[in-house]
Amino acid sequence: MIIVPVKEGESIDRALKKLKRKFEKTGVVKEVRDRQSYTKPTTARREEKMKAIYVQKLRNEQEL
Repeated sequence: MIIVPVKEGESIDRALKKLKRKFEKTGVVKEVRDRQSYTKPTTARREEKMKAIYVQKLRNEQEL
């Protein structure tokens, strides 16, 4: 359960912004989206590998 303490005089907009930030950090939305459809383990591994290759490529370009 996410709790956002609201200080006296603090606006609701600011409290909502804090709530959204905490909610995003927990990864709940991402997990729900991932669970909506089944992905085969081989597909998941391949996607992870492709992402790692992409990130490594970006880091190599930055070094140059």
